[in-house]
Amino acid sequence: MKLSVKVDYACRVLVQLARLHGREELAHIEDLARVEAVPATYLVQILGELRTGGLVTSRRGKQGGYALARPPAEISLYDVVALIEGDVLELGAAVEGQSGKRVAQAWREVRGVLEEKCREISLEKLAAKSGGEMYYI
Repeated sequence: MKLSVKVDYACRVLVQLARLHGREELAHIEDLARVEAVPATYLVQILGELRTGGLVTSRRGKQGGYALARPPAEISLYDVVALIEGDVLELGAAVEGQSGKRVAQAWREVRGVLEEKCREISLEKLAAKSGGEMYYI
C-alpha cells in the first residue's frame, strides 16, 4: 500500500487551497508550488486533473488562478485519492486455493476501514490552524 507522489502533492496543494478558501483572490501556481514544495511543472498537470475531477476551479488571465470548487469540509482525502488513483486499496479478484476467499475477505475489510477513515478526514480538518493534530490510522 503505497500512495503515489502525485496523491501527496495533490493533497498538500488542496490543503493550501482550503486555507485560502473564502478569500477574493485566487491562488497562483507559482505560490502554491513554492509554499508546498511541489514542482510547478508537475503541479500544472495535477491541478488540471483536479479541475477535470471537479475539486478545483480555475480562471485564466491576470486575475486568474485556482480555488476549491466546494467548501473544504465537503472534500475528503477519499475524494482526492479516488480521483487521482482510483480505489483507495485495489484488490485482485483471485480467490483460488484453500485460503483465497478468507484472505480476500480480510483485504476487503481493510479496504473498508481505510476508505472510512479517508472519508472522515476533510480538507477543513487538515487546514485547521491548530497544527498539533496528528492523524493515526
